[in-house]
Amino acid sequence: MITVRAVTAGDAAAWLALRHALWPQSSTREHWDEIEGFLAGGSREPLAVLLAFESGGRAVGLAELSIRSFAEGCSTDRVAYLEGWYVGPDARGHGVGGLVVEAAEQWARAQGCTEFASDSGVDNDIGAEAHRALGFTEVGVVRCFRKDL
Repeated sequence: MITVRAVTAGDAAAWLALRHALWPQSSTREHWDEIEGFLAGGSREPLAVLLAFESGGRAVGLAELSIRSFAEGCSTDRVAYLEGWYVGPDARGHGVGGLVVEAAEQWARAQGCTEFASDSGVDNDIGAEAHRALGFTEVGVVRCFRKDL
């Protein structure tokens, strides 16, 4: 049995572990700073964080959500956005990702949003397939570049 709910201060360590698994390029300190900012109410993003828990209480999934004024392929100026979505490898293929996204969609509707968007790395075929399996439509591929000046 999987339950999905909004993150609480008591979930900080579990959130950190899932967040670091999703974004390993960021340091533990960077993740903690963002988690602490969110829990203190001082963070602008994410606006909401949902965690999925197994019946034994272990966190196995995560969604970080925001609202954007623009998203590729969307026509409204208030688009719920799945900023981060992760399911632990041993929990994949059991519907956890779908439950997390369903809870995220409920959150988005409660915010008055009528569109929901997300992104995935160009080389993340597993993420792209997971999005498609849950009804997302691919609307483009973006490669971002930068340069020191």
